[in-house]
Amino acid sequence: MTDKSSKKSDPHNVGPDEMLVRHISATKKEPEWMLELRLKALALWQATPMPNWGPDLSGLDLEGMTYYVDPNVKETDDWKELPKEITDTFEKLGIPKAERDYLGGAGAQFDSGVVYHRIQDSLAKKGVIFENMDVALQKYPELVKEHFMTKCVPITDHKFTMLHGAVWSGGTFIYVPKGVSVELPLQAYFRMNKARSAQFEHTLIIADEGAEITYIEGCSAPQYTGSSLHAGCVELWVKKNARIKYISVENWSKNTYNLNTKKALVFEDATVEWVNGNMGSHTTMLYPSSLLLERGARSESLGIVMANTGQVQDTGSKAIHIAPDTVSVIHSKSVSKGGGVSNYRGFVRILPGAENAQSSVSCDALILDGESVSNTYPSIKNQNSHSNISHEARVGKIGEEEVFYFKSRGYSESEALRFIVGGFMEPIVQALPLEYAVELNKLIELEMDGSVG
Repeated sequence: MTDKSSKKSDPHNVGPDEMLVRHISATKKEPEWMLELRLKALALWQATPMPNWGPDLSGLDLEGMTYYVDPNVKETDDWKELPKEITDTFEKLGIPKAERDYLGGAGAQFDSGVVYHRIQDSLAKKGVIFENMDVALQKYPELVKEHFMTKCVPITDHKFTMLHGAVWSGGTFIYVPKGVSVELPLQAYFRMNKARSAQFEHTLIIADEGAEITYIEGCSAPQYTGSSLHAGCVELWVKKNARIKYISVENWSKNTYNLNTKKALVFEDATVEWVNGNMGSHTTMLYPSSLLLERGARSESLGIVMANTGQVQDTGSKAIHIAPDTVSVIHSKSVSKGGGVSNYRGFVRILPGAENAQSSVSCDALILDGESVSNTYPSIKNQNSHSNISHEARVGKIGEEEVFYFKSRGYSESEALRFIVGGFMEPIVQALPLEYAVELNKLIELEMDGSVG
C-alpha cells in the first residue's frame, strides 16, 4: 500500500493504491480493458476532493480501512460445500430458506467475494443469465464491456463511483433475453463481515426488449467500533417494452457509511420500479436515478427510511426526462426518532425535448420526538412548457391525541407508536412481495424498540 506519510500530505490520496488495484485485477484474471478502467478510476479518485454538499463524512476513516477482503472460498451452487461460519450466517438471515420457498435463483456474497450462486434450470433453459459479476466478466466479456460503467454509471459520475470503479469486487450480473418473463424473483444478499472494511459489489441487469424481471437485494453487517464503507453500484438497462422491478432492503450496522449509487437507463415504453428500504447505517447517501431516454419511458420510485439515534439518512430519487411522453413518480416516506436526521434530496429535470412529460413527487416525513430532524431539499428544473409537474411535502409529529386513542384501548405507548408508524409506512410495504414485507415490518418494529445494530 502507499506510504502513510504521503497519504497524509494529500487528503485526496487516502485509500487504495495502484498495487492493490493491480492485485485485484490479476487475482480475478481480468481482461486488460478492465484493468485500464480500474486504473483510470483510481487516478480520478485520487485527484477528486470529497463531496462537501451533503452529510458530514469526516468520521469515515478511509486511511484505516481494508478495501479488499477475499473470503478464500470457492464459489459453489451447494450450501453444504461452504464453511460452517458462512452457512450459519446466511441461515440466520434466511437466505437458503427463501431460495427454497419462493426464489428463481439466489446469490450470496461474503465480504469481497461471492460464495454461492444458483439459478433454477427452467430459467437457464430460457436463456436467462444469472451470474456472479466476476464470473460474467469471464464468460460474457463483450456483453459486460458494452454495459459496465459506460453510459449508465460512468466512473466519472462522482467521487465514490471512482473508488468503486477502481476496487469493485463481486456482485450480480443478469441478462434476460427478448420477450422472456422471469416470474419468480432473483435475489442476492451481501454481507460485510470484517471490521473496518469496505464492500464494492457491482450489480448489472440487462432486460432486453419485452423482458420482465424482479430482482431483490439484501444487505447487512455486524456492529463494530470503527467505521466501515459500502459503496456498491447498480446499473439497470431497461430496453424497449421491458420492465425491471428492483427491490432493496438495506440494514447496515450503525458504524457503516452507505454511499451507494443506483441508476437506470429506460428506453421506449419501458418501466423501471425502484423500491428501497433503508433501516441502518451511520450515514446514508442514496438517490436511485432514472434516465428516461425514449418516448413512453416510465420510472416509479418508492422509498422508506428510518433515522434513529446517531444516524443521518440522506436519500431521495432522481428522474431526468429526455424524451416525449415520459413519466416519473417519486414517493418517499421517512421516520425520525431518537435525534436521528432524515433528509429528502430529490432531483427532477425535464429537458426541452420531453414534450408532455409528467412528474409527480410526494415526500412524507414523520417525527417522533423533539430531538429528531427532517429536511427536504427538492430540485425541479423544467425546460419544456408542455409538461406537468407536481410536488408536495408533508412533515408531521405524532400528537398526544393519537397516542391517547390507542392507550384508551389498552395499548402501551410503545405499542401505540408502532401502530402509527406501521400505518404510515404501509403504502410502501405493500409494494414488496409478501415475504419481504414481513421482513421489513420486523425491521421497523426492531428500530422502534431501539434494538437493531
